[in-house]
Amino acid sequence: MLVYYVELAARSLRRTPVVTAFMVLAVGLGIGASMTMLTLVHVMQRDPVPGHSSELFYPQVEPRSATARTKDAEPPSQLTWIDATNLMRSRPDIEQALMVGGKVAVRPPQGQGMAFYAQARYTSGAFFHLFSVPFRHGGAWSREDDDMRAPVAVISRTLADRLFGDADPVGRSLRLEDTSLRIVGVMDTWQPSVQFYDLAPGGYRHADEVFVPLGTARQRALPTEGSIACWGSPDLDHLETTTCTWTQLWVGLRDAGERRDYLDFLRRYSLEQKAAGRFEREPNVRLRNLPEWLAYNRVVPGDVRLQTLLALGFLMVCLVNTVTLMLVRYQRRREEYGVRRALGAPRRAIFAQLIVESGLVGACGGAAGILLAVAGLWLVRSQPADYAHLASLDVGLLIATPLAATVLTILAGVFPAWRACTIAPAHVLKLQ
Repeated sequence: MLVYYVELAARSLRRTPVVTAFMVLAVGLGIGASMTMLTLVHVMQRDPVPGHSSELFYPQVEPRSATARTKDAEPPSQLTWIDATNLMRSRPDIEQALMVGGKVAVRPPQGQGMAFYAQARYTSGAFFHLFSVPFRHGGAWSREDDDMRAPVAVISRTLADRLFGDADPVGRSLRLEDTSLRIVGVMDTWQPSVQFYDLAPGGYRHADEVFVPLGTARQRALPTEGSIACWGSPDLDHLETTTCTWTQLWVGLRDAGERRDYLDFLRRYSLEQKAAGRFEREPNVRLRNLPEWLAYNRVVPGDVRLQTLLALGFLMVCLVNTVTLMLVRYQRRREEYGVRRALGAPRRAIFAQLIVESGLVGACGGAAGILLAVAGLWLVRSQPADYAHLASLDVGLLIATPLAATVLTILAGVFPAWRACTIAPAHVLKLQ
């Protein structure tokens, strides 16, 4: 019976090609615009560390002076060097990674091109296990390397291919600025949708390509890059001792009990620092896990949210127009429905046929929507925005677009179909 209804619907739609084309176009435009923005939002909100995000926590304390101006009751989003190192030393029993961003000049092996800049991350060796970073060659440096400020580095797969081709570069030398480091590992492809571990410079900037022990980077004066917030009379030439927040610390906590214990530890630490005269304010600490941290920082930009709402509103307008076109179309065919009713066709049969017609329009609109969504994502990628490179087609979009178009168009067609079924056969025949 369904095949029969589909055949009837196809013949009926072909009889009014202009109206059918307008309905398909309206559905396609609305679905295409909506799926473009929803896909972008979905990619931005994707879990950057699947399966472990709820175990990763970002601690915050309040080290600012009592007279320092603050926007709200939140502590700074970063830590001072003193607080970050104190927190790390006080809890050696848990996995934790202290880090700072940087940008370094990479000097290729002799005779292989000009120097170029790459994003760097100065951190602890635990960074890679904490964030489940995959490796192609070698591995992370050890805790002893952190303590000894060893001249080692881990590089991204992209940088390894650029410098050494397909060869395994583990053990070879990497020249950064005016220093030389030994490569101990090459990461496999690892590109979280958002640079969650350091949102200060913008969560969608280019991925870090060089990773160096933090102590090594400070000892060799590798250049830092990122957000710095200061108060009082800061000395930017001595960041390790000045009153500035510029470091990030992540810790791994397995369950709610460990989270409560670490939060209590942060409060006790704040009280100790206040008693020692370093902190002037009452303890004000936060400990958010990764999903909470991303939600707090609103990683989806406001303009993307606005564009998504506008796209959904445009979809509603398109569906309303489709309903109007259906009403006009069914009104013109009321004689046909009246004759079929007079010949014994039940209302449910006519209703079913019209719903199938709506579904067929929606499926065609969904196919058009896929093409328009592809074009929309291409336009997003061409924008000069940090998140533009995330706009890409995925399997979910291919499945969701025609399905959403079909379902929404069927729902939009319920009212016009019901109106068509309520036509009295006697009234129509009298008009004949």
